[in-house]
Amino acid sequence: METKKELKILFWIIVVFGVAFFLPIESDRFNTAIAATFDLVKWYAREHVILCLLPAFFIAGVISIFVSQGSVLKYFGANAKKWLAYSVASVSGTILAVCSCTILPLFSSIHKRGAGLGPAIAFLYSGPAINILAIILTARILGFEMGAARTIGAVLFSVVIGLLMAFFYRKEEKIKKEEQMNIVLPPEKRPMWQTSFHFFVLVLILVFANWGKPAADDSTSMWFYVWAYKWYITGFFSLLLCYSLIKILKIKWQWVLMAALVTIASALVAHFIENEKLAPLLPMIVGIASLSIITLKDKQDEDNKEWTIASWGFAKQILPLLGIGVVTAGFLLGSTHDGKTIAGVIPNEWIQWLVGGNSIFSNFFASIVGAFMYFATLTEVPILQGLIASGMGKGPALALLLAGPSLSLPNMLVIRGVLGTKKTVVYVSLVVVMATITGLIYGYFF
Repeated sequence: METKKELKILFWIIVVFGVAFFLPIESDRFNTAIAATFDLVKWYAREHVILCLLPAFFIAGVISIFVSQGSVLKYFGANAKKWLAYSVASVSGTILAVCSCTILPLFSSIHKRGAGLGPAIAFLYSGPAINILAIILTARILGFEMGAARTIGAVLFSVVIGLLMAFFYRKEEKIKKEEQMNIVLPPEKRPMWQTSFHFFVLVLILVFANWGKPAADDSTSMWFYVWAYKWYITGFFSLLLCYSLIKILKIKWQWVLMAALVTIASALVAHFIENEKLAPLLPMIVGIASLSIITLKDKQDEDNKEWTIASWGFAKQILPLLGIGVVTAGFLLGSTHDGKTIAGVIPNEWIQWLVGGNSIFSNFFASIVGAFMYFATLTEVPILQGLIASGMGKGPALALLLAGPSLSLPNMLVIRGVLGTKKTVVYVSLVVVMATITGLIYGYFF
């Protein structure tokens, strides 16, 4: 046994040495891929983690601590009415407006609270897939037909994939159903409307803090005005959060006031930061830190402390896997954002060549690329616009739209940690196969 352990250590020493010895640092492709990796990591850290993921962890914490198990079981449990469970799960994206990574802590939370596999999977897929802003942008830039096909496809996908997952693992779901029938639930700690108010205030802060700028020629639209005043809107919902902390969570008003004043002061300081993309990060960091401190120090209700501890638990579970996934995706597929593209080890020309026309292979390949590539919210549309201009077929474009926003390599790694390898492979395979078939049909007619 000891010899086997030593041989294993020797093996990894040889592997690491071999990689170091044969590093192709003379290759321009390799060096470009390294640059793309660091570029994507930096962009992801600046654009996505603070404004998007950190609030999402606290939202997941609300589901984990404040949303009673009875409520989760009522709407998503194995004994919930199917039409209700799948209806709520399949339209969740219109409310959440999140990406494939931000949905993960929310999915993990409802799964741990006892949600049935089918509704939980429908929620996991629909969260990033049915983003109302992305659908509107798709229709405006890529055409009404593409926008309508994406909407219908995403809703159907979430329900069908959820039902298929529940069917494939019906024995496990039957056991869960029997167990949940015997659960004696404690009485609700507070009215559901109060928990819902607290939850949706956090969701709206997340949505408006990440509201993207519309196209340059769209400066007269409602979406542009929302973007122009998004920080005032976010500030308004932050004040509602203060109200919720005092009136619903019963945290001392002096503490909440102090936290609010510190956050406001940091927002004023942020005006002196010249980089307009970095400026909003300061008040968000200060606000999250202040919220964490006052909840951890609160003695009135143990759940307030548990809320932040649960949020930290989700962060510990998810962030390392996302980091590995972002690095891998950047090295293999490159970095594309803000009108800039840096190629990875796999040349973009290969991808464009492989997804032309409307063959089974081109649709399948587009689905695979979309499944593994990371797309931040709304970025898939300009990327596809460039690929279509380079010769990408409309069928493969829809296939990528249906597979891409809901999946990514970082997303898969985290799902595997929640569901296990087998269920993750089945889920990803269903998304890829259904996206391929839908793209093939769409490409045939359009």
